[in-house]
Amino acid sequence: MKFAALLLVVLVAAFPTPALSAIVNGIAAVVNDEPITLHEVDMESVLVKKDLENAGNAAESSAQKAREVALNRLIDKTLIDQKIKELNIQVSEEEVRQSIEEVKKQNNLSQESLVSALTAQGLTFDQYRAQFKEQLERLRLMSQEVRSKIQVSPREINEYYAANPTMFGGEEMFRARQIFFKLANNPPAEEVKRVMSVAAGVLNEARSGKDFGELAKQYSDDPRAADEAGDLGAFKKGELLPEIEETVARMEPGDISDLVITPAGLHIIKLEKRYQGSVKPLEEVKHQIEEMLYKKKSDERFTQWLDELRKSAAVEIKEGETAK
Repeated sequence: MKFAALLLVVLVAAFPTPALSAIVNGIAAVVNDEPITLHEVDMESVLVKKDLENAGNAAESSAQKAREVALNRLIDKTLIDQKIKELNIQVSEEEVRQSIEEVKKQNNLSQESLVSALTAQGLTFDQYRAQFKEQLERLRLMSQEVRSKIQVSPREINEYYAANPTMFGGEEMFRARQIFFKLANNPPAEEVKRVMSVAAGVLNEARSGKDFGELAKQYSDDPRAADEAGDLGAFKKGELLPEIEETVARMEPGDISDLVITPAGLHIIKLEKRYQGSVKPLEEVKHQIEEMLYKKKSDERFTQWLDELRKSAAVEIKEGETAK
């Protein structure tokens, strides 16, 4: 897992610890006799609002909506912390140290660069270590209460493989040729006019039936054109310039495109073939499918487990606050 993603997980999983602040702050909710303060909800709401905005949910990022999500998140966090204490789940300082060292190793981070990244997030290393420990405790709780009770059968793996061929190499593939006319950065208007005139003339020749490969050899500024006659080879979506891919997606084999403008210059594309790529053998992707299904089941089971935990808890929402 990337450092930024892992850091985000740890931040989201950080549980504010109600202490004396509960006395001097108003109470938003009480979970099994443990208070959640208005101050905690205020602080969590700021993070939730940013999360919703970053996810593009501007309509859902109102102050009231953010506060509702924040309160629910804090209730869930409190319930999970209480369950960890009830089951006496513990993580040693050595386990925390080794886990942080693994994060540093996976992301090529020195201690100094890790501390610097944490500082940019407004965290000290001690705060990060404490939050990391809490996260490991929650992972252990999930393993004990959720994941140990989940199985993925061979039948489920086979059915998923059969239903999702494009995930395992069966994407739509294309084979095409191009004639490329290069334009310099910020070219003068006269140069643009000249290149477009030449390109339009070559396009007419191509559409009149002249050999596309020979035209590529004669006119294309692609350095490979002389040897490969403009052949772009086989490709799938995501492997060429977006402007070219959008054009090719609308074409049928044998079609010749209009002039395609990209930051590099002008292109004439001839689509020669579109087909489905070969799917990887089941044995090659079996473990990958099992992991995906296991994660999906884990997430679903965890949501169910948390709902059951909440139903069995004494949760009192104070006046003026809302929660699910």
